[in-house]
Amino acid sequence: MLQVCLNGSRTAGDSAAVPLSPGAMAEAAAGAVAAGAAEVHAHPKTPCGADTLSPRAVAAALTAIREAVGVPVGVTTGAWAEPDPARRVAQVRSWTVLPDYASVNWHEPGAEEVAAALLERGVGVEAGVWSGTTGARSLRVSRLAPGLLRVLAEVTDPDAGTAPATASALLAEVAEALEARGASGVPVLLHGEDGGAWPVLRLAARRGLDTRVGLEDTLTLPDGRPAASNAELVARARELGAR
Repeated sequence: MLQVCLNGSRTAGDSAAVPLSPGAMAEAAAGAVAAGAAEVHAHPKTPCGADTLSPRAVAAALTAIREAVGVPVGVTTGAWAEPDPARRVAQVRSWTVLPDYASVNWHEPGAEEVAAALLERGVGVEAGVWSGTTGARSLRVSRLAPGLLRVLAEVTDPDAGTAPATASALLAEVAEALEARGASGVPVLLHGEDGGAWPVLRLAARRGLDTRVGLEDTLTLPDGRPAASNAELVARARELGAR
């Protein structure tokens, strides 16, 4: 499965191609799905372009994207969008339009509570386990592990030369954590970022793992040229063997 990550925490200052408004996200999602993406991951934004979990922004983004595509759509619950764990849970519980799934970073304070609130509302949970964090250790003792939609194995090493080794180590940690919770059947989506994005995507393709690509993870094509759109990144990922 190839997921497109439309924007992340990036702004127009990073690239004019980053979609920020609901309409721009919908247009970008349509192009990416036409290019081969099977799912969409987006970060709803405030009018000034900052990530937010507010019900109004989440509803606007999801509604616009769903009008453009017929694939599952997910959103972030990153702590940078709302640092207070209790407020993060409250915002999830106040959403008026629900995503198909949401990513929860397992090293962040309140991750279990946020994930539980999502599951109570019937929203699938991607457990974000980042390299270089306590995420895998937290997953190892999580009561929610068997009910996860998937684990999002996120390689934060931006070095193209070392990212694949970092990815392999992270995959081993995730596998051990899931086995410890009797959840070995939970799928894993592997991806990298910046300089590590394309080497890690190639590793995921070789291992037959789900993966993702988009302007959240990289602003450039494998040859270093700036990407004109999420669709261009998805098309190139498909050429490299991503499913």
